Amino acid sequence: MLCTIGDLIEDVVVWLNGELNIGSDTDSAIVRTRGGSAANVAMFGALTGTPSRFIGQVGNDNLGEQLCTSLRESGVDVCTVAKGRTGSIVVVVQPSGERTFLTDRGVASDLSVFDASQLAGVSIVHVPTYSLALNPLATTAIQYIRAARTAGALISVDTSSTSVLHDYGIDRYSDLIASIAPDVFLCNNDEAALLNIDSEHPMPGVELTVIKRGALPVAAITAAGVVTEVATPPVANIVDTTGAGDAFAAGFLPAYASSRNIEDAITNGNLIASRVLRSPGATLDVA
Repeated sequence: MLCTIGDLIEDVVVWLNGELNIGSDTDSAIVRTRGGSAANVAMFGALTGTPSRFIGQVGNDNLGEQLCTSLRESGVDVCTVAKGRTGSIVVVVQPSGERTFLTDRGVASDLSVFDASQLAGVSIVHVPTYSLALNPLATTAIQYIRAARTAGALISVDTSSTSVLHDYGIDRYSDLIASIAPDVFLCNNDEAALLNIDSEHPMPGVELTVIKRGALPVAAITAAGVVTEVATPPVANIVDTTGAGDAFAAGFLPAYASSRNIEDAITNGNLIASRVLRSPGATLDVA
């Protein structure tokens, strides 16, 4: 079972049909979806055949209830604390495809309850860096990580965002990852550059560093320096990149955990990510 820890929030995706008219109207298309990196990975896992569980906190409000219901309907085992106000993220998509995030996390970072029983049957724990940047969620997430590792689960961390890394501090973040020592560390090209990691310099203290490089081949580097590159297949009619990294994680991690075959795992991650690229927001197209 894949277990994710972190955020379940509302995504409000706004596609601008022209340049933003500051102080006036801009014609747009707007879609509201269930979002949050941790929730996305659990949902994509469940929808593609991997038993999945989500642990987090939502508000004690209608929005939180609706988001939990949506996640359950996707097949996810939802373990949430309902207290406070549910968060939202506005994703503004420029005509060029460039995205800007306006973030109100609500109570997503307020989880302070650790329940070891929620790790029953779990073989993979995936934690976005969003879940490691702010307390009390960060402290709680690390409790889950340590308990899961003791039970033999594979541990995965995703870098999440360059802005989160900047705010947290690069040296401090490197120390955090070294202390966690995840089995898998996922990042994109921009995040890798910020952390000064590449095919010759993987993330210190990590068993496997995976760098997603857009249309370029995905690179995976072991702690011993062995590099595996797998071409990223072209995707026609890309609609939106929101959630593609989460979908990659949902495809990569179960395949890697079961076989340790890096090439097959990357291929599976790319397959699921390509389906998100063809759909609006963090959703899958119809296979």
